[in-house]
Amino acid sequence: MNDFLHALKIVDDLCIGCSLCMNICPTKAIRVRKGKAKLMNNRCIDCGECFRICPVGAILIEQDDFGLIFNYKYRVALIPAVFFGQFPSKYPISKIYQTLIDLGFTHVFEVENGVDIIKKATREILSQDHDTKPLISTFCPAIVRLIQVKFPALVHNFTLLKPPLDVAALYFRKHLQNQGADESEIGIFYFTQCAAKIAAIKSPAEEEKSPITGVINMDSAFNKVYQKVKQENGDSSVQIPVTAGFASNDVLWSLTTGESDTAMGRRMAIDGIHNVIAFLEKLEQEENPDFDFLELRACDESCAGGVLTSENRFLTVERIKKRVRKMNAEQPQTEQNQDILNYEDELRRMIFVEEIKPRSMMKLDEDMGEAMKKMKLIRQIVQMLPMVDCGACGSPGCYALAEDIVQSRGLMENCIFIQRRYEEKGMLKPSDSLQIMKNVWGSDKFESKKNQNNETDESK
Repeated sequence: MNDFLHALKIVDDLCIGCSLCMNICPTKAIRVRKGKAKLMNNRCIDCGECFRICPVGAILIEQDDFGLIFNYKYRVALIPAVFFGQFPSKYPISKIYQTLIDLGFTHVFEVENGVDIIKKATREILSQDHDTKPLISTFCPAIVRLIQVKFPALVHNFTLLKPPLDVAALYFRKHLQNQGADESEIGIFYFTQCAAKIAAIKSPAEEEKSPITGVINMDSAFNKVYQKVKQENGDSSVQIPVTAGFASNDVLWSLTTGESDTAMGRRMAIDGIHNVIAFLEKLEQEENPDFDFLELRACDESCAGGVLTSENRFLTVERIKKRVRKMNAEQPQTEQNQDILNYEDELRRMIFVEEIKPRSMMKLDEDMGEAMKKMKLIRQIVQMLPMVDCGACGSPGCYALAEDIVQSRGLMENCIFIQRRYEEKGMLKPSDSLQIMKNVWGSDKFESKKNQNNETDESK
């Protein structure tokens, strides 16, 4: 299968080979070679954990240039509730709308307009009899990829529904076209809080094309908007459009339990990529009670904790909930966007994704016989390794090194414990061991240490 497209990129010139990213990666998708972190494309799920922890900013998240919006006559800012949650409550949403218009957008549309249709479809799916349970939400693209590569047996549990942002984008395109806009004149730009959504939009799982034109980094977009909002005084002249009417609780959809609270049957919500992995490992072993529905999110506090958000995730959650309370107080019976209901039947036919296929990172070979031989060899190598998972070999643990050796990505001698054994038996010279370590961690680290020692000796 083709490699996954990734939004995360490692900049060699900035990377210091500290191995923090290698050790934090939940799918063991990073190795250190020649003193630089290297990404294994078909293991990476774009969760952004490496981006969070990199101490020198050597891991970047690619996005579309803001100037791209001006290539279109109709420039739509597709905004999730989390974006508005970045701003202190004293700034009304109408003012943020105004600022986005001032920056060049012709329309502002909230992602949560697409929630109601997905909510109804989810309930219908859950009301049917299923041989496979629990059903797993496809809302979080990092989770979709995680299950593809690490828990491939669970791909058949997906609800196979597009996220609300796709529904909102599909609707607004049709809305503009019915007003006379040509398809080629419409540019819909999503403000994203995470790398996984960028990757999913640029390379949808099992899909050919996303309805979204471009993706803008939420952190940079927030800073751009916030500076302008703070500079301007007075109330906004822009009114939140009629097409932005949705139920208040829909605003909570992207937060933890926002989706599961609306589902039927026994359901559970889990956030944080490592929490999700721990749960799914037990699920595979059938150690958990029977659930009908799982809401799984890669980030703590779900989208409020995305790697491209600027504000503290707990403050963001509180602001979003405050907005819901305000909406309920001002308009308790908020009705769904009436215009989107006119397209509901058509949208319902477009909200399903094709079957999501497994892409197991544990697949050792296309040939089953060869894969079995490699698996046996891995087990033999593991028995020879110390199983301390020190990472000094440039792989994230002893089992990972054994797999790298079998797949010709590493050497047995990369293990410092094996090096000592070989040296004791005369099978390896100390100078050879040093060269092996240089190949993993780069010559600079050893040269700088040598120079420091020489300087110390001279000072004495």
